[in-house]
Amino acid sequence: MRDHLFDLAVVGAGPAGLSAAVTAAEAGLDVALVDAGRQTGGQFWRHPDERHLEGFADDESTGHHHWERFRDLRARLAACVQAGSIAHVAERQVWRADDDGETVRLATAPVAGRDAREPADREIRARRLLLATGAYDRQLPVPGWTLPGVMAAGGVQALVKAHQVRAGRRAVVAGTGPFLLSVAAGLAKAGVEVVAVCDANALSRWAATPLRAVQEPGKLVEGVEYAATMLRHRIGFRTRTIVSEIRGSSRAEQVVLQKVDARGRAVPGSERTVEADLVALGWGFTPQLELAVGLELDTRVDEDGSLVVAAGSDQRTSSPRVYAAGETTGIGGAVQSCAEGELAALSVAADLGGHADPRRAARLRRRIARGRRFAVGMHRASPVPADWSQWLRPSTTVCRCEEVTAAEVEETIVDLAADDARDVRVTARPGMGWCQGRVCGFAVSKLVERSSGCAASAAALEPLSKRPIGAPVRLGDIADLGAGRP
Repeated sequence: MRDHLFDLAVVGAGPAGLSAAVTAAEAGLDVALVDAGRQTGGQFWRHPDERHLEGFADDESTGHHHWERFRDLRARLAACVQAGSIAHVAERQVWRADDDGETVRLATAPVAGRDAREPADREIRARRLLLATGAYDRQLPVPGWTLPGVMAAGGVQALVKAHQVRAGRRAVVAGTGPFLLSVAAGLAKAGVEVVAVCDANALSRWAATPLRAVQEPGKLVEGVEYAATMLRHRIGFRTRTIVSEIRGSSRAEQVVLQKVDARGRAVPGSERTVEADLVALGWGFTPQLELAVGLELDTRVDEDGSLVVAAGSDQRTSSPRVYAAGETTGIGGAVQSCAEGELAALSVAADLGGHADPRRAARLRRRIARGRRFAVGMHRASPVPADWSQWLRPSTTVCRCEEVTAAEVEETIVDLAADDARDVRVTARPGMGWCQGRVCGFAVSKLVERSSGCAASAAALEPLSKRPIGAPVRLGDIADLGAGRP
């Protein structure tokens, strides 16, 4: 596609990217929508294979919220693809983005297998770029979390949504935040016995931000639905409770639950052991910023401690050619992401000399501002407990890829005077393995914060996301990058 110059390239076909692509195309722009998935929807609207729905017991929605909105976006996308205003580049991942001062170039590679495209067709060029790359589950280490049967809460939900597969028979869902309720309800409906849902924080924390909590009435309705499901299935909901240990020989068999105080310090004598073969852990989400950091966009630390892209009121970033929307700019949910994607598309249309309805843009700004107020309240009500590191033992694995323990991280910080997460990474090797810090990066940064007494800045967190190669690729893809260029 090197000979074709698109008006806008959108990376990610979740709520933000899908909304942006169809809005931009309907505004008259020539759009490329690039996504690693075969079908659109992202993580939030993940659903069974549309080609073989007859093989699934339930309908394709699998209980999703806002499903009608997705169906509308999907139909509009199909119409735009048919009309030639959107090129839907599916099952390809963007492993590098470059801004040459006039256009943005995206190097792509197939998700699996050899690349059947000629080198010249693997690159996408556009006058503008929108990053809607979403987020992935944030994890905290705990003794026993490397056992089979211990999974990220989002991964457990993805199996149910996309494949209607139960990851276990008897589950504990633990961590913090409203997402735990969604996972527990989905498991219960799928026939899994949910032993307990454990939130490390108290529900009373929402009372500290009552005005923020009511900014999103729809979220309250969803919460009532989850509560009704949990009551119907007799699922216990435990606050200020954590999973302090997971035991088992070849897989998870027993889960130790323990009460904690307001700072997350375990209460001695409060341990309770339950039988479970599935543990779903969720501590919020971390935005996927490899491309954003690679493009040297300005970033900031959000309310929940995550590194996010710094975007203005119209989703513009520090680069005049790059925009950002969705979880990339801060965790806020699907409805928020849709609004940001739509507004970003209107901004691109206006910047390229097209027509963008100012009243529509103003409505979207108000909607986004309301959603962000709610998101701040949610993050304040559901933080990672300040003293969570006290749950660790010296032998607890922090980095699964490189098998780095908590003791080795502590030794690097205390004895070798490593004063930021990057120093710890290059010295003790957490984050240097297959996942490149996506799983352990947040935990490592928090361990450094605890020892140094200083909150991590954007500059300190950026190296954890800075990767010249943003996704696994073949060596031949790198060699072919320069084909046809001086």
